[in-house]
Amino acid sequence: MRGIFSLILIACLSACQSGGRESTRATPQAGETLSAELRRSDYGIVHVKANDYASLGYGYAYAFAEDNLCLMADSYVTVNGERSKYFGPEASWTFTGNGTTNNNLNSDFFFKLIIAQQRIEELLALPPPQGPLPAVRELVRGYVAGYNRYLRDTRIENLPDPSCRGAQWVREIREIDVYRRFYQLAMLASSGVAINGIGSAQPPIAGLIPSILPSAQEIATQLQSRWEGIQIGSNAIALGGEATDSGRGMVLGNPHFPWDGAERFHQAHLTIPGKLDVTGVSLFGVPLILIGYNKDLAWSHTVSSAWRFTPYQLTLVPGAPTTYLVDGRPEQMTPWDLEVESRQADGQISTVSRTLYTTRWGPVFNEILGLPLFPWLPVQAYALADANAANFRYVNHFLETNQASSSRELLDILKRNQGVPWVNTLASDRHGEALYADISVTPNVPDAMALTCAGVLGLVTQPLLGLPVLDGSRSNCAWRNDDDAVQAGTLGPANMPYLLRTDYVTNSNDSHWLSNPQQPLEGYARIIGDERRARRMRTRSGLVMVESHLYDQGQTFSRQQMQDLLFNNRQHAAHLWLDDLIPFCRLTPVLIGLGDPVLTGEACDVLEAWDRSDNLDSPGAVLFRRFAENLYIAAVPSGTSASQLEFLDVWTRPFNVNDPVHTPSGLNVLNPHVALALGSAISDLNAAGFALNATLRQAQTEARGEERIPIHGGPGAMGVFNAITNPWVAGEGYSDVVHGSSFIQVVSFDGDDCPDARTILTYSQSTNPESPHYADQTRLYAESGWVEAQFCESEIRSRVTRTQTISETAP
Repeated sequence: MRGIFSLILIACLSACQSGGRESTRATPQAGETLSAELRRSDYGIVHVKANDYASLGYGYAYAFAEDNLCLMADSYVTVNGERSKYFGPEASWTFTGNGTTNNNLNSDFFFKLIIAQQRIEELLALPPPQGPLPAVRELVRGYVAGYNRYLRDTRIENLPDPSCRGAQWVREIREIDVYRRFYQLAMLASSGVAINGIGSAQPPIAGLIPSILPSAQEIATQLQSRWEGIQIGSNAIALGGEATDSGRGMVLGNPHFPWDGAERFHQAHLTIPGKLDVTGVSLFGVPLILIGYNKDLAWSHTVSSAWRFTPYQLTLVPGAPTTYLVDGRPEQMTPWDLEVESRQADGQISTVSRTLYTTRWGPVFNEILGLPLFPWLPVQAYALADANAANFRYVNHFLETNQASSSRELLDILKRNQGVPWVNTLASDRHGEALYADISVTPNVPDAMALTCAGVLGLVTQPLLGLPVLDGSRSNCAWRNDDDAVQAGTLGPANMPYLLRTDYVTNSNDSHWLSNPQQPLEGYARIIGDERRARRMRTRSGLVMVESHLYDQGQTFSRQQMQDLLFNNRQHAAHLWLDDLIPFCRLTPVLIGLGDPVLTGEACDVLEAWDRSDNLDSPGAVLFRRFAENLYIAAVPSGTSASQLEFLDVWTRPFNVNDPVHTPSGLNVLNPHVALALGSAISDLNAAGFALNATLRQAQTEARGEERIPIHGGPGAMGVFNAITNPWVAGEGYSDVVHGSSFIQVVSFDGDDCPDARTILTYSQSTNPESPHYADQTRLYAESGWVEAQFCESEIRSRVTRTQTISETAP
C-alpha cells in the first residue's frame, strides 16, 4: 500500500485536464451555449430538462442554489480548509453526516493535507472507472457554471437567505471545489470520523507521557458505544413481483439522515431526452440522483455495517517519533508542512503553521469520533488506512444507476464500478425482481488476517466490533488483493454479499445476514458485518411487519399498504415488553423516581390504554419512550451497543439463532433497572410539565421560525420504523429533531412508463427561512401526508407553479 497512486499521474495531470489545477475554474467553453429549462411543481420540487450533461448540471445547480446556497457555500469553505479564516480557529463545525464535531483549525489542517497531497487531482487524472466518466466531468463543469450564474444574477449582497447575505465567505466556485465536496462525502464513514484526530496529530514532546492510558478493552467499548450512538441509518424494503398486487416491483426507501447541516437531501427530476430521465434526491453538492427511480427501476440505500478503514499500530524507533519500523527496517514518516489562514480576535488574519505526517498506511491520527484513544507515544503511534481515499468511482456508479433499467443491470453496475462508499443498495424493477447488495468499498481483511495481524487492541476490537486494528510493523499485514477488485486492497464482489429474489429483501442497518430470513447470507468476512447474532429492534420490526402481511395474513402489498406500514409508527419495544410491564406496574403502586417516590396508578392506566404506536395522538407514547430510554441507559453497560441487547438481563426469552426475528423477547421485571426506569419516566414527565398521558403532538415538535410543527415517529433503537431521533432535555422535554426519516419514497411499478409513486421530504426543500419551501413538506409530514408522483410529463404539466429557462453563451 506504499503510495496508492503513482507520482507519474501528477506529471500527466496538465495533459489530462487541459491546464492543471487552474483549469478547474469552469466557464462555458468558447462558443458553447449552456441552456436548461427549470420547472417548479408542488412543494418546490424542481424538474430540470436539458439537451446535454453540461447544461443539465448548469440548470440543476442554479435551482439548488436558489434553495440552499448558504449551506453549500459553507461546505466549500470547509473542504478548502478556510474555516479558521472566516469563522475563527477556536470555533467548530459539525459533520452532520457522521455526527462528529470538529475544531476549525484542526479541520483546516486536515483538508489542507488532502490538498497538499493532490489526491483529488490524481484521481481526476485517471480514466474511468477510477476517474470520472466524461459525462460526470460535463455535469460538474455545468454545475459550477450554474452555481456561479445564480450568484451573479442574485449578487451576494442580495441573497435571499439572511444567514449568508453579504458574507465574505460566499464566492463563485471552481470545479475543484465540487470534487473536494465529492471527496468529503466519500470519506464520511472513514477519515471523516477522524478529522480532528488527523488534523491535530503531533509527535510527542520528549519526556511527556500521558499519566493514564486507556486499556484495549476501554478503547474498544468506548468506540462501540460512540459508533452506535451516531444512529444515522436507514430502512429500505424492496418487494419482488410475488409480494405485490401488481406482480411487479415496489420499493420503500426511508433513509434516516440529518435534518440540519449539509448532509441533507434535495429533491429533483433530471432529464436529457433520450439519455436520462430520473427523479429522487441528491446530497448537497452532488448533481446526480442518489436515491430515486426512473421508469424501470427504483432504488434506495441504507448505511452498511461494513468498516471503511483500519487503524495500523506503528512501532516507533526509540528517540525518533517520526520513524517507524516495517519488517525491522526504519521508515521515515512523510512530513507535510502546512499553513492555514486564521482570523484573530481583532479581525486580523494571521498564518498558522503545522506539520502533519503520513505513512505507507495512511496519515497519523490520535482520535476517532471525538475519542482521544490513540495517543502518539514515544514508542507507538497509529495511522489510518482509508479504503475510500481512492474512491471517485461512486459518482460514475450513480450516473449509471440513474440510467439502469433492471435490478440485474444495477447489480452489474455495482460489480463493475465497486464505488459505493458506505451504504447497502436495495432495488426492485418493473419486472418484479428485488435486489439487496452490500458491494461497497471495504478493506480486504479476511478474518484470519485480522487475527494474525492483530496486536492487543486488535484482538479485542475484531470480535467485538469487527474492526481490525492491524500491525503496522509487518508488510504482510497490508490489505489483501482480490482478482475481481477494481481497487487494490479492497474486497472484490465475489467476496461480498448480495441477493436477488422475487418476494422481498430488506435492510435496517444491521448486516447482510437477514436480508431475507428465508435465505440468510453467511460466511462473509467479519469486517463486513456480524452474522447469527441478535438484530436491532428496527430490523426485527420491519421483518415482522413484512412477514405478517405476506405470510400470516396471506396478502400482497399495494402501494398504499406500504405507505401505511411506515406511518403506522409501530413501537416494537412495546410489543416485546408491555405485556410484562403492565402487570408489574399494577403490583408496584409506589416506585422511586428521580430521588423521590412516585405513584404508579395513573401510569399503569395510561400504558394499558396506549395503542403501542408513536403516532401524534397516542397517549402513552411519551411515557413508554422515557421508560425504554431510561432502561437502555441504566441496563446497558457503557460501551454496549443497542444491537447487543441479547446479552443483557432484560429479557425473559433469550436470543435464539433459529428464531432471530422474534427473539429475544419478554421483559424481565425482576431486573431492578426495570423499576428504576419506570419510576424515573414518571418523574421525567412530571419535571418537564407533561401529563402522564401526554402525546407526541405536545412533546415532539420541530421549529420552523416561530412555528412548532408536531412530529410523529420515534426512536429506531426501540423499533419504530419511522425513526426520529431527538434527545430528552431534563425538565424540558424532547429537543428538535436531530436526524431520522428524511426523504421517503414508495415506488410501485404497474406496467406503464409512469411509476405509481409517493414521496415526502420531511424537513422540506429549502434551508432558507424566507423560502415558501422552508417548512411546507414538514407540515405535510406532520399530517402523515405524501406528495403524489411527478415523473411523467402529464403528471408534471398540470402541477407546474413556475417555469424558467436559463442560458449563457461563452464569447
